[in-house]
Amino acid sequence: MNFTQRQNIQIVSALVFLTAITQVVYTVLYMQANHIPRQWLWGFEGLVFVLLAAFAGSALVHFKQYSLGFSAIFASAILNIVQVGIGLTQFGPFREASQAVEGVAPTAGAVVALSFFIYNAAKVLLGLAAIGFGSVIANNGAKLIGRLTMLAGLIAFAANTIVMMFGRINSVPSGATGVIATLLLSVCIWKLLADD
Repeated sequence: MNFTQRQNIQIVSALVFLTAITQVVYTVLYMQANHIPRQWLWGFEGLVFVLLAAFAGSALVHFKQYSLGFSAIFASAILNIVQVGIGLTQFGPFREASQAVEGVAPTAGAVVALSFFIYNAAKVLLGLAAIGFGSVIANNGAKLIGRLTMLAGLIAFAANTIVMMFGRINSVPSGATGVIATLLLSVCIWKLLADD
């Protein structure tokens, strides 16, 4: 199965966009319809991240001038595969164990903390990719979208770094900053096609 370089960028852009949308859907379900099982959504996200790793890795080989951006996307996809895997396979058993066995709750909390650390590390990488691709697009003439993406990327990078360093801080909207940066990143990657 062969994809042209143009198709490869289109697929990466679409998958990056899809990762942001699934985050929004998950958050809405969590806040408004918490009774609805979300395991299917995590499984779907896992598939999206696997595909993103493959196509971003391919883009990394073909587009050397954008190597930092595509390597950051590739690495974030790998981290997200691990994070989703922990959520799908570990959260349930550790939650049950913490309810059945006294003293297991700290271990269950540590598994959740690890998952969020990985989540935030992936968002740091997407922030870095947004800064890089935003800079490229701004230099190519689309200054508004490029600079907005760079700003969103910088904020996501900083917010998620703070959470990685100091733990989950409710006053730092790290996830939201990452989603915004990811949405703008997908636009900038798509814009590469128009500028090509």
